[in-house]
Amino acid sequence: MVKSKIFYLYFLITFTILVLSLYLYPSISKSSFISSLPLIVWTNSAMERIGISDRPGNSSNIKLYAARGEYEPFQIGIQAHRSSVNNVNVRVSDLKGANNQIISRRHVTLYKEHYVYVTNPSPDRQGSNKSLGTGWYADGLIPFGDNLTGKYPTTGKFAAVPFSLEAGKNQPIWVDIYVPRDTLPGDYKGTFTVTSDRGTNSGEISLRVWDFELPLKPSLNSAFLFWGNQTQQASQEILKHKLNPQFNSRPLPELERELIDRWGLKSVNLGFWSGAELKNCRMSPPPSVAEIKAEAARHQPDLFKYVYSADEIGNCKNLYEPMKQWGRAIHQAGYANLVVMPPTPELYDDGSGTGRSAVDVWVVLPIDYEKSTQRIQQVLRKGDQVWSYNGLVQDGYSPKWQIDFAPINFRIQPGFISHSLGLTGLLYWRMDLWTSNPWRDVRTFFDKFDNNRPYPGDGMLVYPGEQVGVKGIVPSMRLKWLREGVEDYEYVEILKGLGQEKSALLMSQSVGRDWRNWTQKPQVLMSIRNRLGKEIKRIKTTTKN
Repeated sequence: MVKSKIFYLYFLITFTILVLSLYLYPSISKSSFISSLPLIVWTNSAMERIGISDRPGNSSNIKLYAARGEYEPFQIGIQAHRSSVNNVNVRVSDLKGANNQIISRRHVTLYKEHYVYVTNPSPDRQGSNKSLGTGWYADGLIPFGDNLTGKYPTTGKFAAVPFSLEAGKNQPIWVDIYVPRDTLPGDYKGTFTVTSDRGTNSGEISLRVWDFELPLKPSLNSAFLFWGNQTQQASQEILKHKLNPQFNSRPLPELERELIDRWGLKSVNLGFWSGAELKNCRMSPPPSVAEIKAEAARHQPDLFKYVYSADEIGNCKNLYEPMKQWGRAIHQAGYANLVVMPPTPELYDDGSGTGRSAVDVWVVLPIDYEKSTQRIQQVLRKGDQVWSYNGLVQDGYSPKWQIDFAPINFRIQPGFISHSLGLTGLLYWRMDLWTSNPWRDVRTFFDKFDNNRPYPGDGMLVYPGEQVGVKGIVPSMRLKWLREGVEDYEYVEILKGLGQEKSALLMSQSVGRDWRNWTQKPQVLMSIRNRLGKEIKRIKTTTKN
């Protein structure tokens, strides 16, 4: 009897200590719990990179929000804890809603995140936005294949799955969920399962589908230059990320109808080039009106057609008259002239007597925007368009698109900053600048005009697919974050279209007011994004009733 009382007292004390330790020291208890697991699995927001040796997260469930016609991503973190793990694979179920509604797993795309090493970080301009420095970065995305059938690429140097994982190392998985346009609003739930030779782990996916739809053609126009030949696969891959490709080769009109109707192709460059660019202030004579019309007639009538005639010629004062000649020819043919340069008063009239600017689409860097703010407001009032572009590290404060910058850099410019400043388009100078070994070496660009400074990943937003068993190209994580920014832009645009322009602009400005004032906290951005979704849903619901 005494022994039983002693045992009971011992049990009570031990249990009390355990409960207190869980309550007072959750991190210690969690660490002790993790130490007993061979494989640790957790979920992460898509806006935070998972480092190769980062501590695991504390939840295997994720809550997402999306409209119809939207892609919504998240990450699955996988860590081998005390010893290596082999034969790791990941599957995702259908997402099921009320009344037998289903988002099929065929609309879920899985990628293995590929780490690259940055040996030469981007320059430090001593400002508020700095490179994260030397180290390993998850960037390239290796597609699993068909999530419905489980068939995966069988060729290529870097396979997605199954994979092995060394002790203490992480392997993140990027998950893209596409919400079909015929999906009913409401809550959907599904699961993901991680299998390995050390057992099975799983987690829950919760997705709330808003009762509104993103347009097929993005409201934000863009021209992302691809120097390789145009193919259907490359066109589709870029368009799936809400960006409009501009191919260095002559565009293929026979592909356009499907790309417009299915993937949202919005615009096309007619391909005439003056030769004027940075370090070359010389311009060839413009094409004839007949030549421009003949080229335009090859393309679908519902595309925005422009001529990208010159690049970075802001310092070429000798080109004002030739630029007017180009502008007049393009305008007489009925199309738009796009030039990368800040607005210039000498070009506010093309000389035709119409009062139309010689340039219709002015494309500026953040640093040039700040120098030309008043002029930008002038041309916007005239009805011209102003787009932004990104390249190198021109200043210490605006968003940057090199690999060694935080994810929010890629998302904030297309979405909230563009809306806040009245910018209606986005340009990028190249997507496929690859080294001889792009899946290992991302030292893509060294600026010969600036002491050979490095810019890792500049000019490279996609990877060649051959090394991962894909015919064509595959995306980077940076391309995904740009897509999320274009979708942010769409949310603001939808709310403005519902008569809430002031409210929409205030929300946009609270996240990204201008090039110097923008949040670097992903949770702040996501909070505003969800507020936009809720407000759009509220107004649409009220209107229906």
